[in-house]
Amino acid sequence: MSFLATRAIARSNFVRVSRSYATASAPKKQSNLPLYLIGAGTVGLGGYYYMSLQDTKPKQEKSPLDPENFKDFKLKKIKPYNHNTSEFIFELPNNEASLLPVASCLIVKSSDPEALKDDKGKPIIRPYTPISPPDLPGELTLLIKKYDNGNASKHIHSLKEGDTLSIKGPIPKWPWKMNEFEQVALIGGGSGITPLYQILTHALSSPSNNTKFTLLFSNVTESDILLKPELDALKAKYPNKFDVVYTLDKPPKDWTGPSGYITKELLQQHVPKADLGEKAKVFVCGPPGQVAAIAGKKAGMKQGELGGILKELGYTEDQVYKF
Repeated sequence: MSFLATRAIARSNFVRVSRSYATASAPKKQSNLPLYLIGAGTVGLGGYYYMSLQDTKPKQEKSPLDPENFKDFKLKKIKPYNHNTSEFIFELPNNEASLLPVASCLIVKSSDPEALKDDKGKPIIRPYTPISPPDLPGELTLLIKKYDNGNASKHIHSLKEGDTLSIKGPIPKWPWKMNEFEQVALIGGGSGITPLYQILTHALSSPSNNTKFTLLFSNVTESDILLKPELDALKAKYPNKFDVVYTLDKPPKDWTGPSGYITKELLQQHVPKADLGEKAKVFVCGPPGQVAAIAGKKAGMKQGELGGILKELGYTEDQVYKF
């Protein structure tokens, strides 16, 4: 057979084979939909399992604080607040919350039994009200002003991050009940703002709150006003439920608010009327002289008789609470 004939036969076979491939049915492409569905189902089950774990996480029932015994807590951070006051942020174990009832305070003393004693050799203890929310995980914040003659405050201000402070509590004060009162007046001075702030932040943050609050807060100078940005923010956020009036002993020239002590006229202008009876409550916390002038002296840890300006205005002992 000639070379040309052989080449013609080969070409004919190639064309026939090529046509057979061209006319054959193409293999059907496999769908990825089942894989997508399986993947989506796996992700969905994973999310459901995660949420189930979140839902079944044990609810914290007990505070890491002890009302019967002092426990040492590590100072996590110090945040200077103004010229003589700082926030002391203590670490709570296992990222737990303090669960402090409102209103309540803590009692603190030095972790070193030899570091803070009175003239009789007994440990000096002092009450402080935290400014951190009771449900804040892992932290407890005390706002502490340093006084020249305050041994406890000077000791705490000498602490460094990583040191410890011995804390006992909570010590229950007034058991706050939502909407127990229609109107509440809060009268504070200096570092006495902390228990009043505790009530305010707790009540105002609740969507069910209907109580109207007015705070009268006296200080020496404008720089002495503790928590002013926080209080102003509360007033802006809850304009129909909260008002604050600042008064200064030594106001600057451009001061537009009241000056001097909290007077009878100022109380008449801003606090609820005494004839509201059980619908009104007045809470007072400040230096002993201020408390005595406004509501009468406390008798140690007890309330003592009602006196001062509030008695003159017709309030009863049931309407007033002194922190």
